[in-house]
Amino acid sequence: MDAMMLVTDRAPAGKLAVTSPFDGRELDSVPTAGPKHVDDALAVAYALFRDRSGWLSVPERVEILSKTAEIMLSQLDELCLLAASEGGKPLLDSKVEVIRAIDGVHLCIEKLRAHAGSVIPLGTTKASIGRTAFTRKEPIGVVVAVSAFNHPLNLIVHQVGPAVATGCPVIVKPAADTPLSCLRFVQILREAGLPDGWCQVMITENREAAEKLVTDSRVGFFSFIGSAKVGWMLRSKLAPGTRCALEHGGVAPVILAEPYDQDAALASIAKGGFYHAGQVCVSVQRVYVPGNEARNFARALAKIAAALKVGAPEDASTEVGPLIRPAEVDRVASWVDEAVAKGAELLCGGEKISDSCYAPTVLLEPAADTKVSTLEIFGPVVCVYGYDDVADAVRRANALPVAFQAAVFCQDIDTATRLCQELDASAVMINDHSAFRDDVMPFAGLRESGLGVGGIPYTMEDMQIDKMMVIKHT
Repeated sequence: MDAMMLVTDRAPAGKLAVTSPFDGRELDSVPTAGPKHVDDALAVAYALFRDRSGWLSVPERVEILSKTAEIMLSQLDELCLLAASEGGKPLLDSKVEVIRAIDGVHLCIEKLRAHAGSVIPLGTTKASIGRTAFTRKEPIGVVVAVSAFNHPLNLIVHQVGPAVATGCPVIVKPAADTPLSCLRFVQILREAGLPDGWCQVMITENREAAEKLVTDSRVGFFSFIGSAKVGWMLRSKLAPGTRCALEHGGVAPVILAEPYDQDAALASIAKGGFYHAGQVCVSVQRVYVPGNEARNFARALAKIAAALKVGAPEDASTEVGPLIRPAEVDRVASWVDEAVAKGAELLCGGEKISDSCYAPTVLLEPAADTKVSTLEIFGPVVCVYGYDDVADAVRRANALPVAFQAAVFCQDIDTATRLCQELDASAVMINDHSAFRDDVMPFAGLRESGLGVGGIPYTMEDMQIDKMMVIKHT
């Protein structure tokens, strides 16, 4: 993709080769932007926001988003293949992602049509008699969105779609590993009628340019999806007044409590743990099983994991694809090796299949102080632990500084409800894996796992202000 998706006359700072995470072949190259491009892009976006006479009306935004969804649907196969090729998620799962992304555009439209202010109950005090007050929605300002690699189309829709819907000029920086789906989505927005300046794409040439983009005083809202280390660092450097939402990761716990359906739990946990090679921020990582059943459960899970087909993401039969970079394969391997060296029982996997793929792995009873027990592995590894008392399982599940989504498998509603209340999580799935998500749901990391609430309707609220009008009358 040769076109610079910025409104600027400057030549690109350079070029970035985009390669397949599976076999390293070059898929395309994209232009990169430096600090001067950052200034250009922010100047264009901020000028659009300051010129209220030029704001896009609600009907214009609805029409643009409706056409966007139509174009995306007409290019479904192309978008699926593009996302799979650059991100490594198997084709079947990438198709689910693209369908979700199209639905996400429709969610933006639905929320936009229904968005409204509220009436403020004046007249309840002597001072407020003779006054009427109500609020209306307005865009918060320029949105800067920094995204992650693991859902290269749907994450962009979650950040850019709400900005377009709410009338905010947006500059989006996709992950350097997976910029192609983002570029294609913005091209589609422009084909659907969105004027160029309202959405610009920037692949920064270095950290200096990226930080300059995020911390500029013209930014009204900062949306970040990525590592906690980077997200919290950038938040600390935001200009005064810039609002933000941060979505980081977790080390998702799952508790099996008697009575539970073992077959259903096995199938669900296998999907939630090995989907996209575990590269999901709420992927199943820690599974707590009654002690006398833990070994048998782990062995049964290992049997499922060992049978999963690992291969090229473009192959329709592939169930587990590559990790995003060879360095991540090496990191996952080192974490598993550490766990085994400290006493974990390796039931399957535990080896590099290639420079890009790691075998789906099940570990039984890793030590509490190992990396696989304390940090987000972001790889195809599930850890199983036995417990004697469910209260101890809850304590261990809650012991980390991260908290996101969790899950409970239990056929007793009273026990399931109690565990839901006791787990530190923003969402608890009952009889389903921790990685379940529908895009209409709130999606919020707690503690070090994030700030604010994601999910398209909630992001749209974040990107708007409620402006109040008070009318004095007789």
